[in-house]
Amino acid sequence: MARAAEVTLDSLLEFVNQARGFDFTGYKRPSIQRRVAKRMSEAGVESYDEYIDYLQVHPEEFASLFNTILINVTGFFRDPQTWEFLASGVVPELIGRRPPEAPIRAWCAGCASGEEPYTLAMVLARALGEKGFQDRVKIYGTDVDEQALDTARHGAYTPRQIEDVPREALERFFERTEQRYVFRKDLRRCVVFGRNDLVRDAPISRIDLLLCRNALMYFTAETQAQILGRFHFALDNDGILLLGKSEMLITHADLFTPVDLKRRIFRKVVVRTARRERTRFVPYAHRDGALENIGQVLRETAFDVGTGAHLVVDAERSLVMANDQARRTFDLGVGDLGRPIQDLEVSYRPLELRPRLDAVVTDLSGIEVSAVRWETRTGQEHYLNVRITPLVSDGELIGTSISYGDITDTKKLQEQLMRSKLELEQAYEELQSTVEELETTNEELQSTNEELETTNEELQSMNEELETMNEELHSANEELETMNEELRTRSSELTELNTFLETILGTVGLAVAVLDRDQRVQVWNGQAYEMWGLGADEVEGQHLLGLDFGLPVEPLKPYLRSILAATSSHEEVVLEATSRRGRSFNCQVTCLPLREADGDPVSGVIVMMEDASDGAVPSS
Repeated sequence: MARAAEVTLDSLLEFVNQARGFDFTGYKRPSIQRRVAKRMSEAGVESYDEYIDYLQVHPEEFASLFNTILINVTGFFRDPQTWEFLASGVVPELIGRRPPEAPIRAWCAGCASGEEPYTLAMVLARALGEKGFQDRVKIYGTDVDEQALDTARHGAYTPRQIEDVPREALERFFERTEQRYVFRKDLRRCVVFGRNDLVRDAPISRIDLLLCRNALMYFTAETQAQILGRFHFALDNDGILLLGKSEMLITHADLFTPVDLKRRIFRKVVVRTARRERTRFVPYAHRDGALENIGQVLRETAFDVGTGAHLVVDAERSLVMANDQARRTFDLGVGDLGRPIQDLEVSYRPLELRPRLDAVVTDLSGIEVSAVRWETRTGQEHYLNVRITPLVSDGELIGTSISYGDITDTKKLQEQLMRSKLELEQAYEELQSTVEELETTNEELQSTNEELETTNEELQSMNEELETMNEELHSANEELETMNEELRTRSSELTELNTFLETILGTVGLAVAVLDRDQRVQVWNGQAYEMWGLGADEVEGQHLLGLDFGLPVEPLKPYLRSILAATSSHEEVVLEATSRRGRSFNCQVTCLPLREADGDPVSGVIVMMEDASDGAVPSS
């Protein structure tokens, strides 16, 4: 049953992903199950299939579901000791490592309603001064919850929400309205909010300081590793990562090293990639017999790191050099060096090289072919400028250079420019219409503002109700503790009852087997072991008719079916059997129905087996 529930939950998560673009498959399964069950209970549905139907009929339920799953717990200066260490130790060092005018980029991942990005803005503004903050700092706040991001973009908070902001910072960085505190607009421009799914979307790059507090703990270990890999890519070489109190990074020491483990502050570990194997050069023999290394002429290292794909063939048209870009572009390996160019795919794709190499040898002049269309094996379309140049030393041809310049972006830009001109004309016409719509929208915004004020009053009332609910939850918790104590007592009584039942079955003197409705053995007493030689651990959970022992079980089929179908209340048959000792005897088998109470449907069969022949018990 548990496995079927998981499959159905996966179907629900897939439906949510397709309908609204939220992928929750990377979240920890117990947490998802609890929160979805809570929403299902509040919606009055019992199964996942019913809840999918409910979401299709009531699309507004998506918002309630997302708010339940995405736990937007945040606040200004949350964990004050961490922020104090960040302000006094981490931020000054971070600023000192960078040139005076260099930009400072920060990312608050999972920022919820924006308190954390604004807290970081206050810390950096204190360290750099307001002018330096506005000139150098850019803070990115991201989340998957659009509703929370809308709150963050407004930057307006109630007196209750700003309780943890120091008084000096409150007066310096906030402006007071009638009912809210609003973050200063001139500093607000340095804080950018946007939607970013840590599992699916690309990370923001070149980040100096990354905050992701108590978000990773909701993901599975595999998803955490994927996200941390993206964080590692996003951070600058000496970038700092700040996590929540519940996140340790013990198994990711190859990516991050602790700065202060107690406060969960880590520094990026710079991964040095192994130096690529350099292209080897083949010596060229002059007519006078002297040997000269071509690598000394072409500067091996500079050649290998060139931006464009570059090949060199010798006078015999064997491939002697291929830079890194060429090896990756044309799928060339070290084993291809020294092979004739005509044996390689690059000799005819993307351009037929052989006749052009012939022309270069004849004329000793270069050839350039522009805008060669090339479709890669992955289906991507590229345009290349191909330059074939003879390499001459002491008036003698020693080889040919073949270079490929990728002009795909340029060609696409030209096409985009033409499209942009057409779109610009259309946009100008739409602008006129938009201006008129903007005037109408301004009037609607005035009305919306009045509605928001009314909503604020309702929120105050809801807050009082939440406090009342909190007291009720405390009372419910006490009741749950009482219920737990009762469950412990009943569990003890059940254990005693099971022990009592096992004693009865062991002393009844008959071989007894209890079957469920699927005819699988649930109970197998000690007398059955003595009679047939099979222990309870060997048969329990197995189908009775599939067991191989001295009793012929095939004739029992009609009697078992009769009992399970409730067409008979007692079946008795005598069968020839063989005991565990190999002695043949007549076994009397009695089948009785198993019911939990009188009048209940049959839930199984009680099978009693005894020696009906004269003499001792067969097992003795």
